[in-house]
Amino acid sequence: MIADLPQDALLQRYREQGAYTDCFAIDVPGQVPHAAFVEAFYTSAVFKLERLLLALFVARPSRDAEARELASGQRQQFAAWSVEGRAPGQLLMCDYAGSTRSWLMALPAGQGTRLYFGSAVVRSRQGGVFRALLGFHKLYSRILLRAAASRVLRT
Repeated sequence: MIADLPQDALLQRYREQGAYTDCFAIDVPGQVPHAAFVEAFYTSAVFKLERLLLALFVARPSRDAEARELASGQRQQFAAWSVEGRAPGQLLMCDYAGSTRSWLMALPAGQGTRLYFGSAVVRSRQGGVFRALLGFHKLYSRILLRAAASRVLRT
């Protein structure tokens, strides 16, 4: 699931600036439109738990309808994030504090589609707390991507 960050990825600029970046990918059968992937990602059961926590602890509630609007390009903010960039098949989101980025990309891959999810940490001392949470972050990223892929295949 760990993947190389594509050269044309919107997340690439943060890697070039020396920020922590990661990239995970999973292949699914069939052609999956990027909008369907974005909606599936943000409406998966796993991500809904994160949305609940954001609503409770940082007053950033969100709804599935807003996820659909984000996916279709009709919305620039969703929960704790705002759109930093869009490109064909890509979405780059910035958290409300400006310290992290989340990136989603869908690319045709043979008879299927490769779904990508990556992150950047742009403001961090990258000290002990960062290192302590990094293992959880990587595991959680894989779980999120699998949940989105599963949701895409069901819809």
